[in-house]
Amino acid sequence: MPKISKTFLLIFSLALIGAGSIVWACGGGDWDETEYSNFAPEAFVDHQYSPFFYNSWQTYYGTDVNDNSNTRYNQQVSEDWLGYLDKNIAQKDLNILLFSTSYGGIDSAYQHFKGKLNTLPAGLPDLKTSGLSKKQGDTFFSYLLLAKKCEQFAVSNVTYYWDEKVSLVTPAPEIKASLFKAFKKNRDVFVKQRYWFQLVRYAYFEELPRLNADSSAGPDNSGLVTLFKQYENSFPKNSIYYRALGYLAGHYYKRQDFARANYFYSLCYNFSSDMKIPSKWSFHPQEEKDWAESLQLAKNKEEKITLWQMMGIVHDEKRAIENIYLLDPKSEKLDLLLSRLINKIEVPNHESYMDSTLQIMVAAEDITLVDRIAVKGNTRKPYYWNMAAGYLHALHGDHIISGKFYDQAKLQLPENDRLMEAQYRLLKWSLYLSQLKKIDSNAESEMVADINWLADLRDQKDTVGGLRYQRALSESISGLANRYKMQGDLLKSNCFQSTTAFYARDENIEAMKSLLGKTNKTPFEKAMLRYYPYHMGDLYYQQGLMLVYQEKTDAAIALFEKSGENAAHELLANPFNGRINDCHDCDFAAVQTKKYTVLTMLRTIKAIKKEITAGKNLYTNNDLLANVYYNITHYGNARNFYQTEITGADATSAIDIPVAFRPQFTSSKIAEKYYLQARSAAKTSAQRARCTFMAAKCERNDIYNVTYNNPANEKKYYWDFDFETIPAGRYFAELKSRYSTTAFYKEILEECGYFKSYVNKP
Repeated sequence: MPKISKTFLLIFSLALIGAGSIVWACGGGDWDETEYSNFAPEAFVDHQYSPFFYNSWQTYYGTDVNDNSNTRYNQQVSEDWLGYLDKNIAQKDLNILLFSTSYGGIDSAYQHFKGKLNTLPAGLPDLKTSGLSKKQGDTFFSYLLLAKKCEQFAVSNVTYYWDEKVSLVTPAPEIKASLFKAFKKNRDVFVKQRYWFQLVRYAYFEELPRLNADSSAGPDNSGLVTLFKQYENSFPKNSIYYRALGYLAGHYYKRQDFARANYFYSLCYNFSSDMKIPSKWSFHPQEEKDWAESLQLAKNKEEKITLWQMMGIVHDEKRAIENIYLLDPKSEKLDLLLSRLINKIEVPNHESYMDSTLQIMVAAEDITLVDRIAVKGNTRKPYYWNMAAGYLHALHGDHIISGKFYDQAKLQLPENDRLMEAQYRLLKWSLYLSQLKKIDSNAESEMVADINWLADLRDQKDTVGGLRYQRALSESISGLANRYKMQGDLLKSNCFQSTTAFYARDENIEAMKSLLGKTNKTPFEKAMLRYYPYHMGDLYYQQGLMLVYQEKTDAAIALFEKSGENAAHELLANPFNGRINDCHDCDFAAVQTKKYTVLTMLRTIKAIKKEITAGKNLYTNNDLLANVYYNITHYGNARNFYQTEITGADATSAIDIPVAFRPQFTSSKIAEKYYLQARSAAKTSAQRARCTFMAAKCERNDIYNVTYNNPANEKKYYWDFDFETIPAGRYFAELKSRYSTTAFYKEILEECGYFKSYVNKP
């Protein structure tokens, strides 16, 4: 017997299948796949189908999905009872009794209502002062007491697959007897139907252990089936009826009568939005034979269409679209399936979102199907099909054909539908951008409105609920940046997609400053600069930063003074301190009698250099300069001096620093120079030993840098490097040969494992 498909199978791990079962799904979360999509089902598909919008990793789409069947029908139940009781009870009081009060609490409230209990327990509503008549109260409480008993077996706590399995509660026979007695006695259709529902549900749970043990054995002599069929025409086809039908479907499912089960589930699905999720969850065609039998059970065209839509959701959109279209080209149930077909094509290839140069693969049969229906123009929303066809052709690279479908859609758009208009505009813009071969002044003028619009959406200055624009925004930024780069215009390219390497050249920064400072910017320049992430102060800071590592202190200070608050941020530690072993956290935690900002640090460097030029305190001043130039490298305690958005604020390892700036931020050459100058001015052997050791640290860091910058190590992570075998260098040798008798020598033996290993080496 041919199987439909392995992917068609919905494997149930729940013991309770039916409208009253506990159904959990992955609904919600802060992240979904709309950022990979340009095609919003929200624009085309009725909201009742929104849980079934396509998402590759969620069972149900969206954050407003109520996926707990214990509470799914609460609102409907409350509204039904409120109407039946002529609104003689406040809805909040009704909800307390219906959904959050125990059996004992219900009994107390009833006894108090009848005047047999003087004191009402805390938290229970006082219905003696309500407008309920004695008859209404007796009817309501009598039913509710029995319904609460039924919750013992019918309502269970939600569990996850890793939780300990909880055994089902066996329905007590006395509950069944009480339900039958109340059912037979009651003549009110509203209440009698609810007793019937409770009896149907009781029968399902009563037979469940037997069905689980041997689902398909023997003739179907179920009391549930008899009870349902005997009375189903006695009641209106409302929510209670279809919830009972869900249990009948669950009965047939357990007997592996999938044709009948799936047909009944489809009726429940079609009844209301509340019933769509549990019905779709339980819908489970397995083979072509039982699928054909389900279709044969359908009494009319609409029932067949519902079956096909559900099959399309769980398995094959194209097949479902073709069959629904044959039955009724104007069916609204086509809308959901078309959106799923399109979104499935967009979403799985996440790499195409990250790299706009990658082509999304679109199957020829998908294009053919959508084209054929769009061209006929006899659907309920012809503009939807034309936009879908145009989008598939655009993804496939058929730009001319895509434009023709979009042009047709434009003539058919509904009036005053802001989301639809925005969807059309987004697709049309994406097509325009994909066809853009060269950007000249005319093209720039044409693009102003759209790139401003996308920036408005990004900045929430314009909001269009449901519009998926993140992919178009990303593709616009990367596409325009790449096009300008190919044309040799690095300035405009960098405005759309800023790159670190751009700021390694001072002439590039000057050009950007000129653009930012331009007083007569064109409309396009104004729009383009909305995508540029930096301000004039950031550029001044970057230029000053580079000058610091060239020891052009005065020029650097002048630029930092123009950088605004950038140069006012405090350093985390005193940059003029030095220690034997690098311990940044220790420096951060140390008491700092003076907090340095970028500018005060630079002004202090300037003052120290002035004293050195005057020949004052040469040892101390050279040592202080050596410390600060060491600490503003990657290995020192003042990394946040160079860590900006431009240079890589998140770089915690030397190999994370952008290549364009790695030489400046990792080299200890300047520090080494000043340590050696301090050694020359030192008065004692201990001072000279200290300077020599600090120079050894600089030497060792530069050995690290050579390893990090080796092209062969480009793809390694920091933990892949082994520095145990790095040579000690010339300064360790000098320490051992010249300063072994100093107290400082003993100190570094205690604190520096590298040096200790060197000294003890055979």
